[in-house]
Amino acid sequence: MTQTVEFAKMNGLGNKILVVDMRGRKDMVSPQAAIALNADAETAFDQIMAIHDPRLAGTDAYIDILNCDGTKAQACGNGTRCVVQALASETGKKAFTFQTVAGILNASEHEDGMISVDMGLPRFRWSDIPLSEEFHDTSRIELQIGPIDDPVLHSPSVMSMGNPHAIFWVDRDPMEFDLERIGPLLENHPMFPEKANITLAQVISDSRLRTRTFERGAGLTLACGSAACAAAVSGARTGRTGRRVEIDVASSPVRIPLNIEWREDNHVIMTGPAEWEWAGHVDPVTGAWTRDLGTREAGEKQGVL
Repeated sequence: MTQTVEFAKMNGLGNKILVVDMRGRKDMVSPQAAIALNADAETAFDQIMAIHDPRLAGTDAYIDILNCDGTKAQACGNGTRCVVQALASETGKKAFTFQTVAGILNASEHEDGMISVDMGLPRFRWSDIPLSEEFHDTSRIELQIGPIDDPVLHSPSVMSMGNPHAIFWVDRDPMEFDLERIGPLLENHPMFPEKANITLAQVISDSRLRTRTFERGAGLTLACGSAACAAAVSGARTGRTGRRVEIDVASSPVRIPLNIEWREDNHVIMTGPAEWEWAGHVDPVTGAWTRDLGTREAGEKQGVL
């Protein structure tokens, strides 16, 4: 029988995250385990953040990211904040360097509990996003949904934050759109050979955006950190905002904005909260799990993620 590992149910602005401790093991959380966990209402999630032993000198851990459909994800900003909170509670450290398939991420927990993640450099070249057609200017591409003379959405800004994003600019609250219906059509559009995260963004001011996201491989989620970064960068890139903005995540039950800064060195810094909910043990092969009894404080003292 496969030995179980510790895991924590957490969230970042409502983005449902499972942080799974795979340190000391050579195997990975299986797609079948991810699908089984997501099928259970108590463990349903948007992303799994699996913490592995470091593979690269100078890093604290390798993070493997899975979507709720069992596919791999390259980046998850909200999930990274959850990993930082879990490891900071366990180790007492405040700063971490993680290796992911998308590259190296540096992150730190502040005294007020907020967590900053350096999400790296945005990429704008059409082949890096990637797109199926060549576009010289990806700040606005030819793509629309709905009637030609009256499209529902059109002309998105597209880019990569380690994963592909399309930002559609809207002139009213993103919650007024049927993104649950529109999202799958755009996520799987032929323009995006590796699919894409689809975000609706409304400009509130030159320092504030309101967003809602249909995530690639996860569907309609309460929040998406990399999408918030993509919206902030796209806002500055198109002259809609400055390089430092607050993101009001429209679908999140947590009324705390994400703070995004696109620094002059082109690194994107995301700052926001993470929340621990409960801990348990899980079989990373099958997804069979049990919930640990006791309080959060007891779990932290035992080193439970």
